[in-house]
Amino acid sequence: MTGRGATLTKSADDLMQRVDTLLSHVWMVRTFLKHSEEAEEDDELCEVHRALYDYMLALGGPLKAGDAEAYLKQAKKKYAKLQNATELFLDIQPEISSHTNFRMAAASLKSAVDEIGQWLA
Repeated sequence: MTGRGATLTKSADDLMQRVDTLLSHVWMVRTFLKHSEEAEEDDELCEVHRALYDYMLALGGPLKAGDAEAYLKQAKKKYAKLQNATELFLDIQPEISSHTNFRMAAASLKSAVDEIGQWLA
C-alpha cells in the first residue's frame, strides 16, 4: 500500500487499530441512516444500517479484549457482508434521496469500506 507501508510490515495490532478507526466512519453513516426519516419507510435502507451494525458488533469483543488476531480473522470473515451492504446502499441511495447528506454518506461509506478491504487484503 503506497504511502502507508506494506500491510505485511504492519503488526496485527496496528491493523486492528486502523480498521477500527475506519469503522468510526462506518458508524457515523450507520447512525445517520438509522435515524433518518427515510429509514422508517424503506426496508432495504434498514437492512443496510443493520448490516453495518452487525459487522461492527462482531468485532467488538475481540477489540475490547485486545485480541488483534481474532479481530482481524472476524473482520475478514464478515467483510463480504459489509461490502454487500455498502453496494446495496450505493444502489438504492439515488432512489431514497438525492440530498447532499445521503450522497456524502454513500461516498463516505464506500471510501471507508474500500480502505478496510485494502487493509484486510
